[in-house]
Amino acid sequence: MNMATQESIVEYLVTQVSGAGAVRARKMFGEYALYCNEKVVALVCDDKLFVKPTEAGKVFAKNLEEAPPYPGSKPFLLIEEDHWENSEWMTELMRITAVELPVSKPKKRKRSD
Repeated sequence: MNMATQESIVEYLVTQVSGAGAVRARKMFGEYALYCNEKVVALVCDDKLFVKPTEAGKVFAKNLEEAPPYPGSKPFLLIEEDHWENSEWMTELMRITAVELPVSKPKKRKRSD
């Protein structure tokens, strides 16, 4: 049975990568999305950290395992807990990932004529 992610783990991860930019977490369906400069860069599901795969991120992270954060998802980079204490490495991975991801398009508001 899947367990929801512990809030304390999310708070720890946000603190570890706070140097990457404007980092925040948002609870979604019992799990969390991590944002860096308003881009979703990672998901925290079942107390595991999954970073969106980008070309630069894969090069930086070297041979990390890829796994889906939830059933039916595309694979993300699975960041093992032994990396979590290395704040500099984690921060750089988040920064690199955020830079490479596209800016989300603002939702168009319907005009009322």
